[in-house]
Amino acid sequence: MGTRDGKVYRLGCDIGGTFTDAVLLNTETNTLHAGKVLTTPEDPSVGAIRGIEEVLEEKGVNASTELADVIHGTTLVINAVINRSGAKTALLVTEGFRDFLEIGRGGRWDNYDMYIRMPRHLVPRRHRKGIRERINRDGKVYVEFDEAQAEAAVRELLEDGVEAFAVCFLHSFRNPAHEKKMKEVILRVDHEAQVTLSSEIIPEIREYDRASTTVANAYTLPNMKRYISKFKKDLE
Repeated sequence: MGTRDGKVYRLGCDIGGTFTDAVLLNTETNTLHAGKVLTTPEDPSVGAIRGIEEVLEEKGVNASTELADVIHGTTLVINAVINRSGAKTALLVTEGFRDFLEIGRGGRWDNYDMYIRMPRHLVPRRHRKGIRERINRDGKVYVEFDEAQAEAAVRELLEDGVEAFAVCFLHSFRNPAHEKKMKEVILRVDHEAQVTLSSEIIPEIREYDRASTTVANAYTLPNMKRYISKFKKDLE
């Protein structure tokens, strides 16, 4: 590996459930130095910074003059999904398609269990709203976007404490115009709201796949933004 601006070190930091690991690579000698500290569950960035500081100090590396990159890995996103500890999220869909999270692909892992319990969804039904609009499979507008109705739905959700919005309209992978209008409406009502559009996250065919992915991103986005912002500030 070559150096960048005379900086020869790269550092990787990974947060685990019990320990946080930091590994320092000298790109000139291709040698590694690793360190391990306890993870700090109340604020994982504290343990991450501590681990980084320790390996730099042990090797006598000056971060500002010798460290080219810091690569950070974390399980915080998947943990939030598993523990259901993400933000209160809303799902906005084309009117008439409010329930495709439950319907999914129509399959179950045990077809003969009459009492099967499906996983609890990240967005409860009361936080899913159908928006009057429709784009057909060719990407042409079939029903115009109803801005007034959309704004009323957003205000109702915000009053219920919703912090993040997932938007997944039919055939938006062909034409994202209505999803973009929906984002404009949301941010006009609340400029601090976190908005995830399916046409930006996963512009692919199949509504359930797009919706579930978009919801997962929206659900974890606010907490991760706060975490990354704090981690970046502490790192600097």
